[in-house]
Amino acid sequence: MKRYYVDGHIHIGRTNTNRAVKITASDQLTLHHILSFAKEAKGLDMIGIIDCHSPDVLNELKHLVRQGEINELPGGGLSTGDLTILLGSEIELYDANCSGPIHVLCYFPTLEMMSSFANWYQSYVSNPHLSSQRMYCDANTLQREVKERSGLFIPAHIFTPFKSLYGKGVQHHLTEVLNSELIDGVELGLSCDTSMAETIPELEGYTFLTNSDAHSLEMIGREYQALTLYEPSFQAFKDALYKQNSCRVEANFGLNPQLGKYYTSVCRECWQEVQQLDVCEHCGSNKTVKGVPTRIQEVAKAQGVGKRWVRPPYINQIPLHYVPGIGSALLKRLREQLHHDMYVIHEASLDELQSIVKPSIASRIMQLRKGELTVSPGGGGQYGHIE
Repeated sequence: MKRYYVDGHIHIGRTNTNRAVKITASDQLTLHHILSFAKEAKGLDMIGIIDCHSPDVLNELKHLVRQGEINELPGGGLSTGDLTILLGSEIELYDANCSGPIHVLCYFPTLEMMSSFANWYQSYVSNPHLSSQRMYCDANTLQREVKERSGLFIPAHIFTPFKSLYGKGVQHHLTEVLNSELIDGVELGLSCDTSMAETIPELEGYTFLTNSDAHSLEMIGREYQALTLYEPSFQAFKDALYKQNSCRVEANFGLNPQLGKYYTSVCRECWQEVQQLDVCEHCGSNKTVKGVPTRIQEVAKAQGVGKRWVRPPYINQIPLHYVPGIGSALLKRLREQLHHDMYVIHEASLDELQSIVKPSIASRIMQLRKGELTVSPGGGGQYGHIE
């Protein structure tokens, strides 16, 4: 058994034919750049590319397999030799029972299964080339189609005020829309951690995932998890979700929730924190955005008290470029002399760090490792920041 660092939610900005996939993502987020940057700069072992339904992305992956540059693994997934790719799709689901759209992640073991799903998916969206397309489909039908292709179904960033399961999709219970037995885990999102989400009784049996939802290269690994696996494959990843064959999530590494865009309830007219959500007490506007903790409290109160599931530790962490004093030149030097970000964050000694950076910055990196950096909270669509 071995530890693997995994980020399961990375977007494609452009294909090798220069076609846009995720409109809001950087043009530098090409498959070629992602594969090299995720391993060499970030030090990740497994990544989820969640725009594999796009025909151009699928064609590029198939071409790389034919060229022998990547290989399909017996246990599912693709391998570059030192990095595993999980084949995924992020969908913006519109179900008649939803109060609003829900983003979900669907992962498949093979290119054949991903291609089969993409062909089915195309008849429900207006542009299959783009990421996170609106899909007008019954949620249970989507779940069954995923399962028929041996896939995994994971609601994404479940508490985000817009386009998420609890943020918009349901009033109080996920079963208002989804079949609870066909969910394989849930992704927490940037404004939530384990201690917050585990207050929801109906989430008791689901593994929590912390992923970056990267829209640029540097944001890859913004959140991730350490998995204990017998091999870096789709099947082992699935086993970790269900704690089978000695596989498990060892730890979740994510932002302090206060750094997320939707932690605090905020008026989007005057950008002041608000206590009441119907009308801003500062300027009288009704353009308020409910913070994630407030929404979690509403759902938890409606569901009542449940048992606490024994879960892996959630460790507050930030990317290295968030650390005050670390600019692009210094970050490049750290990576060149200390392998990659995962080594710097988890393993580098204080002496190693001080041989490259000032003692004050080395101290901040050690604080980062322990989750001890002080933050100012974000809200209403604006990120918090490190003080």
